[in-house]
Amino acid sequence: MYWRILLTLAKLRALSLLCVIILSSLFSGFTFAANSIDGIRVWPAPENTRIVFDVKEQPDYKYFTLSKPDRLVIDFTKTKNTVALKNLALNNPRVKLFRSSVSNGKTRLVLELAQSYQLTVFPLAPAGQYGNRLVIDLYDKERSKQSISKPKQTVGDIIIGIDAGHGGEDPGSIGGKGTYEKIVTLAIAKKLLKVINKEKGMKAVMIRSGDYYVNINRRTSLAREKHVDFFVSIHADAFHTSGPSGASVWVVTKRRAESELSRWLLNREKKSELLGGGGGVIKNTSDSHLALALADMSKEHSLGVSFGVANNVIKELKKITKMHKKTPQNGNFGVLKSSDIPSILVETGFISNHKEEKNLTWSKHQQRLADAIHIGIKNHFLSHPLTGSYFASVGYKKHKVRSGESLSVIAKRYNTSMSKLISINKLKSNSLRIGQTLKIPRTG
Repeated sequence: MYWRILLTLAKLRALSLLCVIILSSLFSGFTFAANSIDGIRVWPAPENTRIVFDVKEQPDYKYFTLSKPDRLVIDFTKTKNTVALKNLALNNPRVKLFRSSVSNGKTRLVLELAQSYQLTVFPLAPAGQYGNRLVIDLYDKERSKQSISKPKQTVGDIIIGIDAGHGGEDPGSIGGKGTYEKIVTLAIAKKLLKVINKEKGMKAVMIRSGDYYVNINRRTSLAREKHVDFFVSIHADAFHTSGPSGASVWVVTKRRAESELSRWLLNREKKSELLGGGGGVIKNTSDSHLALALADMSKEHSLGVSFGVANNVIKELKKITKMHKKTPQNGNFGVLKSSDIPSILVETGFISNHKEEKNLTWSKHQQRLADAIHIGIKNHFLSHPLTGSYFASVGYKKHKVRSGESLSVIAKRYNTSMSKLISINKLKSNSLRIGQTLKIPRTG
């Protein structure tokens, strides 16, 4: 009996050992996944496509490219993919197909590409509503200069660059009802585009025309490529409570403009196009003091125009909405940093405020905001028209009468007639008083 028990135990041990051997062979080389891909978002834009992998933990990955056909391969270590890949590449101009395989504890994702692209791959730590991410940017090797449509320009048009803040996987601030800032800014920007393009003497270009992300530095580069005379960036403010409300208008801080200017001057051979109208002289002169003086004049002019437009836009906005700040504010915004392009950033309201969130999604209010911004920009350039622009030939200049000036002297100075000055200014006689402001018709 005793020997039978020992024999039975021996058989059980042998069987257990056999099971271990069998299981070991079945799972040899397999490591259980410690991470997971929980979402994949694809954002096509005019000159690039961004792919974002939402991962549970910080990604452990390697990648490489293959040609004939062109493919991008990403290996995620100890990671399980939970996302359906079938429809991810639908209507994407750069990615034809996503496919995956699992081997030796790794998930391999293969992106079949339409051609070879400039590639940027980088992880992002958790921020806002997002967790860990791996971001892939596929850039066209020849960044198209047609990436934003160029308006039909007639002689004398003032070109306005319209930047809808955020976009793509960057939603901006999110309201209590789930409203994304990126959606609001694009809606207002499109309405602003329409009203500007209806205005004789003004044309507009959109920096972002769809739901995709454009790098901050690239936004001003795109504006520069289209010879923009003025740049307006549309945003919606937010706070951690629902109390604050109202619109505000921002211009770049002088310190930020000067730091960017200094950086460009260090490399003025390559960056002369960033230094305004004197760029050619700035590039070629051996006199560093002259280069600095010209660049500084460009910066001061740009800041002056920015403040002038900001004041005019505030004047119009306060007619249709509450103002959070009643004067132009200085901000260290990257999108406003260029010293060669006058610019403002308009916070159209607080998306974190329940009432304003509702208004910002209301098409009629969006139109009112667009109209106010348009009129503010227009009024500034009517009062201070660009040389050679259509606005320089219409409307009126202003002249403050000084001691010793007569109506005939002023008429001769501005190449007009006394009768026209009397009619325009509704004067009852030829007499003028010191300090009186006269309207002077523009002749070009």
